[in-house]
Amino acid sequence: QVQLVESGGGSVQAGDSLRLSCAPSGVTFSSYVMGWFRQAPGKDREFVAGINSRGGSTVYADSVKGRFTISRDNAKNTVFLQMNSLKPEDTAVYYCAAEKNPYGLGSRREYEYNYWGQGTQVTVSS
Repeated sequence: QVQLVESGGGSVQAGDSLRLSCAPSGVTFSSYVMGWFRQAPGKDREFVAGINSRGGSTVYADSVKGRFTISRDNAKNTVFLQMNSLKPEDTAVYYCAAEKNPYGLGSRREYEYNYWGQGTQVTVSS
C-alpha cells in the first residue's frame, strides 16, 4: 500500500522559513517524480514545485521561484520543500505527490501524479 506522509507544517510569521518533508512508503522512491502542490481556502489546488527522480531537474511556480527549494534524498526516501521568506499568501494546505516516471522532469500537472499525501497546513501571518 502506497502512503505519502507530509510533515513540517505550522504557523509562522511573514519572512520566516519552514521545511516540509514527505516520506513515501510502498514505492520505489528513486523511480518517482515528486511534486508539491498547495490549496488555499476557497481556491483550487495549484502546483508549487517538482523534481525529477534523480534530483537533477526542478521546476517551480513563478509565485515561489527564488524563495522555495525542492530537493530529495533518495537514500532516505524523502523529498523536501524548503520555504524561505514566507508570505501570508503562501498560507495553504501543502500536498506531496508522486508520479511513477523515472524519466520525467517534474510535472506541473496534477493528473500526472499517481499518489497524494493527506496534506500539511502552513499558515503565515503578517
